[in-house]
Amino acid sequence: MIIPVIMAGGVGSRLWPASREAKPKQFLRFGAQHSLFQQSLQRLQGLAELLPPVVVCNVEHRFLVAEQLREIGVEDAIIVLEPVGRNTAPALALAALAAQECDPAASLLVLAADHVIPDVAAFHHAIVCGAEQAAGGALVTFGIVALRAETGYGYIRRGAACGAA
Repeated sequence: MIIPVIMAGGVGSRLWPASREAKPKQFLRFGAQHSLFQQSLQRLQGLAELLPPVVVCNVEHRFLVAEQLREIGVEDAIIVLEPVGRNTAPALALAALAAQECDPAASLLVLAADHVIPDVAAFHHAIVCGAEQAAGGALVTFGIVALRAETGYGYIRRGAACGAA
C-alpha cells in the first residue's frame, strides 16, 4: 500500500505578489479550474494501492486546505498542521508519524503541492515502478532533467537503472 503525502506548507515567495502568505501559490488556480494543490491530488486518481492522503500544511491554511479538498471530493485526507513552518524535514517527520498510525507497512509517496506534471501516464508509470523498488527496501527519488542551472533547487545524481523503468 502507498500513502500519498502532499507537502503544502510553503509560502511561494518567488511568485509574489500573486502568491502571498494568506494564499500561497499551491492554492492558486493560475487560470485553471483547480489549484496546483488540487491538481497534485487529482493526478493520483487511477492508481491502485493508494490509502487516503496525508496533507501537511501551515495551521494558517487549514480552512483553505479543507475547502479545496471538499471541492474535489477528497473527504478522507488526514490533515497535519504545522504550528510554525520549519521546512521539509520536520514536515515530513510529522507526515511519517501520521502515516505510521494508518498503516505501518505502507510506503510514502511524498509530493510537493505546487508541481506541474503534464504527462500523468508517465508519472503513474514512475510511481508503479518506484513502488516496486520501495517494496524491496529501496529509497526512490523522482526527478526531471534540469533545463537550466538554478541555485534554488537541489540536484539528483542518477545511479544505475533499476528494472525496466
